Amino acid sequence: METPQEPDWLDDEEDRAWIALGSLLMRLPAALDAQLQRDAGISHFEYQVMAGLSMVPERTLRMSDLASFAEGSLPRLSQVVGRLEKRGWVTRSADPTDGRYTVATLTDEGFEKVAATAPGHVQAVRGYVFDALTRAQVRQLTAIGTRIVGAIDPAHPLVSGEMERLRPAK
Repeated sequence: METPQEPDWLDDEEDRAWIALGSLLMRLPAALDAQLQRDAGISHFEYQVMAGLSMVPERTLRMSDLASFAEGSLPRLSQVVGRLEKRGWVTRSADPTDGRYTVATLTDEGFEKVAATAPGHVQAVRGYVFDALTRAQVRQLTAIGTRIVGAIDPAHPLVSGEMERLRPAK
């Protein structure tokens, strides 16, 4: 019988970094959700879905691409898009280029909702994240986040460069 190998325990610096990252992963989404619920009556995920659609030509994406952009599963996205449809902010239809796929389209009313919600959301993101960082730290955050995502999912659109395809040039 083999003796189990001792884990490669975290050193003190890694432990502090891990605790900081864990706190960030729990607190930032909750803070963003609270701001959006309070100010706009929507969740952060709902906002991500509508914002993703607002940034692409014709405000339309395949559901699979939208799920990647919003960091959600297709079943979760389908539920959320269903709620957004009931509010008149999103519609679903067959992809005109390939009917095997479904596309989601942001309606004019949905675009108005995103446009009205964006200033408060950007202010919250700036206050929670970017105001606390230097420009160099922002670049480091981008590199660190991309590397961690790549270790988890090397095919992720952020790592593969596909995320740029989903985001319009400014």
